[in-house]
Amino acid sequence: MTPTRVETEDQSKLYRRISEVSEMVGVRPHVLRYWETQFSMLRPKKNRAGNRMYRPDEIRLLLRIKELLYQRRFTIAGARRRILDDRKEPATPQAELGFEDADRKMVLHEIRNELRVLLGKLRDRPVRS
Repeated sequence: MTPTRVETEDQSKLYRRISEVSEMVGVRPHVLRYWETQFSMLRPKKNRAGNRMYRPDEIRLLLRIKELLYQRRFTIAGARRRILDDRKEPATPQAELGFEDADRKMVLHEIRNELRVLLGKLRDRPVRS
């Protein structure tokens, strides 16, 4: 079945009204407004008339909030923390070293330091002919 023109246009809409988003997410509009007060990262734009206009990333966020609150039974505070953690940049992954690898790295580090000390001593030493 091929999508109609209306369905195609509907998927590409940049902004959606609160009534549309309410239907998509499956909660009443007052719930969406309440979530705005509880989740600082949720800030839909408002048009000239003051109506909320949601972008696709905000809709994805609302769906995530609903999942955390309704399916996974998080508290509001717990859901807020989880979303903030999800949005953080992943730190540089730390590889776990086994004892053998750690010993090897430590030995290499000590050898490098000793070589630097020796090199410094050799540079300070007068040249003999």
